[in-house]
Amino acid sequence: MVERTTSPRKHLRIAAIGDIHISKASQGIFHPMFAQISTSADVLVLCGDFTDYGLPEEARVLARELTTSVNIPVIAVLGNHDYESGHQDEIRQILSDAGVAVLDGEATEVHGVGFAGVKGFGGGFGRGALGPWGERAIKAFVQEAIDESLKLEAALARLRTTRRVALLHYSPVRSTVEGEPPEIFPYLGSSRLEEPINRYRVSAVFHGHAHRGTAEGRTASGVPVYNVAMPLLARLNPDRPPYLIVELPLIDDVMQVPAPHPPTAPLAEPVVKTA
Repeated sequence: MVERTTSPRKHLRIAAIGDIHISKASQGIFHPMFAQISTSADVLVLCGDFTDYGLPEEARVLARELTTSVNIPVIAVLGNHDYESGHQDEIRQILSDAGVAVLDGEATEVHGVGFAGVKGFGGGFGRGALGPWGERAIKAFVQEAIDESLKLEAALARLRTTRRVALLHYSPVRSTVEGEPPEIFPYLGSSRLEEPINRYRVSAVFHGHAHRGTAEGRTASGVPVYNVAMPLLARLNPDRPPYLIVELPLIDDVMQVPAPHPPTAPLAEPVVKTA
């Protein structure tokens, strides 16, 4: 008898999308895209704002779309729209009941890759970051960004995997919000989120929120950051489905930068997967 051996997995194919803004009238619209993702990726990550007004009915539409279309692990973080109506806990429970790992300072593992996720918050970047000075409202705003950064740090610290992925809604770097009006940069992300990403040698970061931002950037230590807001991906590649696939190398000895690509093309610059 010939013993068959299974070669170790060399890459994890991560499909990423954010800001799909599902409404109560969206039933069936995303089914083809989710079904396609299931055949071309090993895990799907949702970077917040999957509902439009933060209503439980909208979350139920998404849950039905996922349970009928997706047969791979799904990991998500909430976005600011998912908080709009004050039902964020119910939205999280609806998606959790549908098998989605909704992270808010927690971590999970898929095929040996660790995923840590938080929503994140605003506050600005670098020298332009808002400091905790002055009125109590300003201090509370800054503290929210600090708290989200600490939650991300705690989640990353719990992971014991070689490869770590950070999942956010708000951006940790200025470079992926470039293209938006500069006046709203402080509301699109916070460089406080970048600190734990660099410290824990994260392999890749995914976020949404900046609909008119830039598709790819890097942290100060060179960690690739991907803005996967659906409106941005749809505008950059109008003839392709608005999600990104990134292949994360798993078995190399030297840390490599994950390269996004369509499944039929060689590794290259970030490209939205062709239909």
